[in-house]
Amino acid sequence: MKTNRRQFLSNSCRVGLGSLALQTLLNPQSTAAESAGKLPRAKRVIYLCQSGAPSQIDLFDHKPAMAERFDEDLPESIRQGQRLTTMTSGQQRFPIAPTIFKFRQHGESGATVSELMPHVASISDDLCYIKSMHTEAINHDPAITFLQTGAEQAGRPSFGSWISYGLGSESEELPAFVVLLSRGSGRPNCQPLYDRLWGSGFLESRHQGVKFMSSGDPVLFLNDPEGITREGRRRNLDAIAALNQQAYEEKQDPEINSRVAQYEMAYRMQMSVPEIVDFSDESAATLKRYGPNATKRGHYAYNCLLARRLIERDVRFVQLYHMGWDQHNALPKQIRGQCADTDQPSAALVQDLKERGLLDDTLVIWGGEFGRTIYSQGELTADNYGRDHHPRCFTIWVAGGGFKPGYSHGETDDFSYNIVRDPVHVHDLNATLLHQLGIDHRRLTFRHQGRDFRLTDVHGNVIHDIIS
Repeated sequence: MKTNRRQFLSNSCRVGLGSLALQTLLNPQSTAAESAGKLPRAKRVIYLCQSGAPSQIDLFDHKPAMAERFDEDLPESIRQGQRLTTMTSGQQRFPIAPTIFKFRQHGESGATVSELMPHVASISDDLCYIKSMHTEAINHDPAITFLQTGAEQAGRPSFGSWISYGLGSESEELPAFVVLLSRGSGRPNCQPLYDRLWGSGFLESRHQGVKFMSSGDPVLFLNDPEGITREGRRRNLDAIAALNQQAYEEKQDPEINSRVAQYEMAYRMQMSVPEIVDFSDESAATLKRYGPNATKRGHYAYNCLLARRLIERDVRFVQLYHMGWDQHNALPKQIRGQCADTDQPSAALVQDLKERGLLDDTLVIWGGEFGRTIYSQGELTADNYGRDHHPRCFTIWVAGGGFKPGYSHGETDDFSYNIVRDPVHVHDLNATLLHQLGIDHRRLTFRHQGRDFRLTDVHGNVIHDIIS
């Protein structure tokens, strides 16, 4: 078969150095030996993304000295002229709003956690708290896009897509990358989420996340139309595959093969998905551990339990998004609802994985796109306040996959406003997560429009202090 110049150049740009990286990455042992000097600690990821930005001051970053500075103006020496959002740029004052919630230490590690998170606090010895996270964007959409794709602008592959591209799938019955969404009870009108957050960008479309629905069929078009038998569906797919093979031989477009692979996966999912969303084989003790919403589709607790079932069946990357953390006013009331949604199921997931021997090689990440300000947005009273966006510092936690358990990394100032020790940028976090999966973040690349792209762009350093 002859290939013209346009086809040759197109194919070269599609594969290029990215294919060389892929060939290496498909052998995790080789990749780990060259990049990390040891075998990968993690094989899979569950990312518990708390959309809207949880307040680190009210949950994990305890600042007791603020209690004595209630309603004082935030010192300019702390703010240092840093940019504000349009929500607070017109305020005449920036009054300090200490948290109204109590904190205490937990476990042998002595991690200090808010009363809002008693279940997470109880597993602190299994968690690595990173209290010195920082990011670029100050508004939600670019910030969560940056967290998930390594860039503020839309169009780049998501974290899960990079993992699917780099490590491939271990399951023949389910996608490598699954997405689950839930809406929090803390704030009914929360920030929207767009499908591009789990999109494959310029990677082949087979690497994009497959979204499980909160109602109706778990996956769109899961059931065949009336009158179509399984045997008939098989014959149709075989005929379509033959036509696509002819098209591929003519055009050499990898996306054609990707389309065929997706058709085949959809066919197999018609059998595997109904089984995986049937919780009847879960024990009463397990359901009780995840909480009263464990069997209610669309709830965070249900999605946490489903995430465990998915990774048990070799799904590589499960992304949970829980909306409702954007608390610009009435934070004390709203954050109680969000924590009631997430505290027990998040802890149950970690405990469940640990007891089943899955935590050692599974990364569980909990966190949002940025933090919240120490100063109040709007009116401040003794029992009510709001908090604005704050990219300068925030807290996440990671469990499993070789991250240090019972460890707190980094420190912020007395105002939880600036980082004073061991900063960790989003690119650093992603580089470290990839490292634990046996991937050198500098080598996981894909050539697009004449440039080699990667999740961490041209940045990122592995933070060895947070891994064991």
